[in-house]
Amino acid sequence: MSSNAPRRPVRDLRFFLTVPHDCSYLPEREATTLFLDPQESPVSGVYDSLALLGFRRSGRHLYRPHCEGCNACRSVRIPVEAFTPNRTQRKIYRRNADIKIRTVSAHFNPQHYALYADYIEKRHADGDMYPPSRDQYRTFLTLDEPYAQLLEMTLDGKLIGVAAFDHLEHGISAIYTFFAVDDALDKRSLGTFAVLSLIELARAKGLPHLYLGYWIEECRKMRYKQAFSPLEILDGRHWRPLIAF
Repeated sequence: MSSNAPRRPVRDLRFFLTVPHDCSYLPEREATTLFLDPQESPVSGVYDSLALLGFRRSGRHLYRPHCEGCNACRSVRIPVEAFTPNRTQRKIYRRNADIKIRTVSAHFNPQHYALYADYIEKRHADGDMYPPSRDQYRTFLTLDEPYAQLLEMTLDGKLIGVAAFDHLEHGISAIYTFFAVDDALDKRSLGTFAVLSLIELARAKGLPHLYLGYWIEECRKMRYKQAFSPLEILDGRHWRPLIAF
């Protein structure tokens, strides 16, 4: 079990709670979110410390669930050096050997937005991000901070996927991935390939963890995270192996 005490003292910070609202993941549940004061810029030092306590980033906001009587959302991360791909993941990695990847700053790019809008329209028309818009995309996935980056995936010169991530001092935090929804590309499992690529990126940078956000055991959409082993879960103020699910 590893402690997640911040590596440097964190000055006093202000936080705000949202009013209860419908849970995006579990039916007939209410959710409450704890936000860092929006006046606070998500600079790397504060962000690094709060990420160890289960905070995530959306645009310029750092947040984590804070629901009364519910602890279903659990922060999970992959210890990069201990990770070994399973048979299916090895096949996916080999299948996508012809995909070129590169990292770029998290600035607005019309090609990125067009791919994002198509992805939301086809895969998540029942979700909170529908209908997509340029303003929504900018607010969610663009940020002028050195740690905020995008991993581009191209095939034969065509953009087919983008994974937004943050470069923290203790790991990479996966923010959101979107990709081309195309029958010809389905067998490539681009979502899994994006996670595998971020694991390799963290390893190349000497970073110990890849943070995958929140995992809810009862949520079907989050089950893909269970395929990455070993997986660590935030239990209070400590990270421990997620042994059984």
